[in-house]
Amino acid sequence: MQERAGERAAGGVQGAGCGVRRAGPPARRATAMHELSVMTQVVESVLGSLEGRDVRRVESVRLEVGELTMLGKEQLRFAWGVLSRNGPLRGSKLVIIRKPAVVECPGCGFRGAPKKAPAGWSHTVAPLIACPRCGGEVRIVGGRETVVRSLRAVAARDRRPGKRRGR
Repeated sequence: MQERAGERAAGGVQGAGCGVRRAGPPARRATAMHELSVMTQVVESVLGSLEGRDVRRVESVRLEVGELTMLGKEQLRFAWGVLSRNGPLRGSKLVIIRKPAVVECPGCGFRGAPKKAPAGWSHTVAPLIACPRCGGEVRIVGGRETVVRSLRAVAARDRRPGKRRGR
C-alpha cells in the first residue's frame, strides 16, 4: 500500500515536503528544520545568476515565500545569515515577502483564500483544506512557491561617489 502525505509512514507522519515527524499531539510534534536546505538552494540559485556578470557584491535579495510552504521567516533569515557570510552575498539583506494561499474549487467555482487551520494545529500537521464556500475538494493554485523575485547588486567597476581607492 502506498502512503499518502499526512498518513502514518515508518513510525512517523510523512508531510508534504517537510520530512518525517514524530507522532503525538499537534503542538508537541517535533519536525526537522528544512529552512536550511531550502535556503541552500536559494543561495545556489542567486550565485548561479551572478555567473559571468561583473558583480562585486549583492546588496539585497527579494524572496517570495508561499504561506503553505511552512517555512519560518526567522529560520530563513538565520539560514541566510549563515550561508551568506562570504563572497558576493556577504552583508546582503534578505527581504521576505509572504504570498497568501489561494485555492480553486472545481465544484462551485470559488477562488480565494482557504479557511485558516483551527486553533491547536501546528505546522507539523497539514490540515485538510476544503472549499470555504461548499466544503468540497479544492486545488491549491498559490502559496506553495518559494521564488527569488529580484536581487540588487553592485557592479565590480561601480565607483560610488565619495568612495575613492587608496585614500
